[in-house]
Amino acid sequence: MAGSNSRQPQFIASTGNQSFSNAPLIQSADTDQIVVPERKSWKNLFAYMGPGFLVSIAYIDPGNFETDLQSGAQYKYELLWIILVASCAALVIQSLAANLGVVTGKHLAEHCRAEYPRGPNFILWVLAEIAVVACDIPEVIGTAFALNMLFNIPVWIGVLLTGLSTLVLLALQQYGVRKLEIFISFLVLTIAGCFLAELGYAKPVAGEVLKGLFVPQLKGNGATGLAISLLGAMVMPHNLFLHSALVLSRRIPRSVQGIKEACRFYMIESGFALMVAFLINVSIISVSGAVCNSSNMNPEDQASCEDLDLNKASFLLRNVLGSWSSKLFGIALLASGQSSTITGTYAGQYVMQGFLDLRLKPWLRNFLTRCLAIVPSLIVAIIGGSAGAGKLIIIASMILSFELPFALIPLLKFTSSETKMGEHANSTAVSAIAWIIGSLIMGINIYYLVTSFIHFLLQSHWKRIAVVFLGIFGFVGVAIYLAAVAYLVFRPNKKATHLLALTTPDSRHMVNGSGRTSVDCLPREDIVSMQLPQRREQTEDMD
Repeated sequence: MAGSNSRQPQFIASTGNQSFSNAPLIQSADTDQIVVPERKSWKNLFAYMGPGFLVSIAYIDPGNFETDLQSGAQYKYELLWIILVASCAALVIQSLAANLGVVTGKHLAEHCRAEYPRGPNFILWVLAEIAVVACDIPEVIGTAFALNMLFNIPVWIGVLLTGLSTLVLLALQQYGVRKLEIFISFLVLTIAGCFLAELGYAKPVAGEVLKGLFVPQLKGNGATGLAISLLGAMVMPHNLFLHSALVLSRRIPRSVQGIKEACRFYMIESGFALMVAFLINVSIISVSGAVCNSSNMNPEDQASCEDLDLNKASFLLRNVLGSWSSKLFGIALLASGQSSTITGTYAGQYVMQGFLDLRLKPWLRNFLTRCLAIVPSLIVAIIGGSAGAGKLIIIASMILSFELPFALIPLLKFTSSETKMGEHANSTAVSAIAWIIGSLIMGINIYYLVTSFIHFLLQSHWKRIAVVFLGIFGFVGVAIYLAAVAYLVFRPNKKATHLLALTTPDSRHMVNGSGRTSVDCLPREDIVSMQLPQRREQTEDMD
């Protein structure tokens, strides 16, 4: 095999890890591939469209819905500027995740496995798996609430029915990755259409909405807490693993110019998808702000606005704007929950494959993660009802906030490292901006967790000695947590990326019997096969 394939240099297949060094790349034209032409043209953008919409789902999941509803209900449009800032920050971070996959040919979980010793790598894998389950919990509960709104199905039965989404996922997979991306895009646009119609019902004042977007203001501790929640909910740890892997499904020209073009177009594509997500979040806050500040609300609806959640929002919209408004909200929530099913499953699959070199069949992976999410959701829904299920969404969001540094710090370090990225490493300015954004988001999340824990201790009715021991235990945990974050920040990168051989000055002039100076990077077989089945047996490699 070595040296006999006249079309591709063999070291393209190396990922810098022994277990993947002999993994073949897809070379058969029979498989469904998304091929990017070598010509320079803006039309190439259409070949890159898709991954950004899968990633954007995390920014409009049921957890974000609930935070947006509370922000609008309590502070009308005053916190809209937070959504604008958070969306811009998310674009920078998601672009870095895409760049990592494009340049190196490996996604974030694989880089972590290659870079860190076995112990830290195992801990990072466990944390990533917990994050995947935590992101699945709001999807399960949100879908159950949506089924309750649309069909009056009890919440606990709705939680069980969400397991059927596995069948939907399996049905989609047989049509290939492009069809899947189109379906997700359709769901995102469905959510956008529903809330555009909601805006027509609610009729928020345009001038006040624009003021909320561009005039920063925080009035009171409650506003600060909600602002922290909004920021923390905008960047999800599993999304970083997901985006860096999804870009590997494309076949791009492996020249320096081809890589730069891919990075640029992925940023544009992500920007468009996140802009749609941004408009949806703005619409949710605007509808909630207009409804809860309406002059024709009865005392019961006013009480609902003081502690608004996904379930109460349906009754509130029905009472104030009419039954169709409630149905539209239910449809949007159902689309959000079902689209999250697919992205959560793929994120979990990439995490397991990257950290452990272990692959499960998609239906089995979906079944396992869904069971882990359904069990606590079902127990809480039966015992605590809708209110308890709503609180579980908040707990899941806190878990994701806790997890974020363990995905974000490796991403920032890898994309800023010439050892990993070569000449495509972040510039000094980009690195500075990325680290400032990352530090602010992580600092906000850590502050949110610590203050929430202190508030819990102060408000608890336990005996004093129990509170003292719990406080000691909690702050020891915080110290360990900060030490782990410091380890990731200050540990130098040691493992080089072998795929960068194709972008060094010497290798750009390598010929492979044909005299070409541009080499195509085929999509990774282990990545593409997670998203679509091989319809025909691949041809045997040439000896």
